[in-house]
Amino acid sequence: MKKVAYLLTIVLVITSCVSSKKQLQKGNYDAAIEKSVKKLMKKPDNKEEILTLDKAYNIANEQDMSRVKYLKLESNPNTWDEILNHYLRLKNRQTLVRTVLPLRMPRRTIDYKYFDYDREIVEAKHKAAEFFFAHGQKLMGNNNKESYREAYYEFRKVKEYWGDYQNIDQLINESHYLGMSRVLVTIENKTHLKLSEEFKKDLLAINQAALNSEWVEYYTRHLNDDVNYDFLVYISLKIINVSPESVKEKDILEKKKVEDGFDYALDPNGNVMKDTAGNDIKITKYKILQCTVIETTQQKSVNIAGDVEIIQTNPEKLIKKDPIGAETYFEHLSARAIGDLGALSSDTRKLVGIDAVPFPDDVSMIMQCSETLKLAIRDILQRNRRYIY
Repeated sequence: MKKVAYLLTIVLVITSCVSSKKQLQKGNYDAAIEKSVKKLMKKPDNKEEILTLDKAYNIANEQDMSRVKYLKLESNPNTWDEILNHYLRLKNRQTLVRTVLPLRMPRRTIDYKYFDYDREIVEAKHKAAEFFFAHGQKLMGNNNKESYREAYYEFRKVKEYWGDYQNIDQLINESHYLGMSRVLVTIENKTHLKLSEEFKKDLLAINQAALNSEWVEYYTRHLNDDVNYDFLVYISLKIINVSPESVKEKDILEKKKVEDGFDYALDPNGNVMKDTAGNDIKITKYKILQCTVIETTQQKSVNIAGDVEIIQTNPEKLIKKDPIGAETYFEHLSARAIGDLGALSSDTRKLVGIDAVPFPDDVSMIMQCSETLKLAIRDILQRNRRYIY
């Protein structure tokens, strides 16, 4: 992504360095005009820029007017949008150039005649709005979502060009409503356990806003019988396994050699030996400390498995089916010591200070597992969004 951004920056820099004359030669008349105007605002007597602006302005206007003339002669109602764009370009171009008029050269002064394009712009807007309105109504008659969506965009153009045209607001809302695909996500419990409504509700907390798009809305509860759903997502729970509570013990013997006083070094005659400094020679004594640690491991687990089905309702067919699952574990270590605690390492001393705890109940562990399962559900829905349109 950084590489793309860098390349775009380079392109923009290169483009900005292209002179107005080069833009003119390439046929980029409006780009040439814009560059010339910027330079003429700083230096109004720049002859080269005046000539470039004059040529680019006349050619650009001639092209737009020629195209408008042809389109009007053609009398095709779907071309009023293009006609409008040409008139808007003519008006914007004229407004830009007037900021540096008149253009004075030693033997000539350029001052273009002003044209009021507003009447033509308003007419083109109204004609375009009429066409888009009629085309949108025709699309609505096709009675399918793709046409409703196209009609929505046509009606939006009508609103843009002629804000209060007939019943346009009602048609915008109607086409949007009919073009929307609705998805109902539900939980099916096929396990041997009875799951609470709280559990199901928690699983369906899937952040619908992150899944919704312009034309797709997700629901986790049935609104009413008047709402038709285009897609159904069944989260089918088939297995919930709760393992037995497991307690395992193992004995660990730890030893440590420590100092235990001293003895004097004796010569063959039984006298205490001296070092070169005249001090008594002492021999350190050692003893072995021992401690047995009984380490206890408590374990329990929950496994939930099932699948997610995406079904299109009209016509009814299975679009996608993915397995889903989650696990959660409880494990607790504790220990007790028999013997001399001085033999224990620092890590073992910490463990000995921990007591056994009660096992979590089945419901708590299943609820905990549901948090992991919820993330898996979100991931599957995100990955399969392309199947729902």
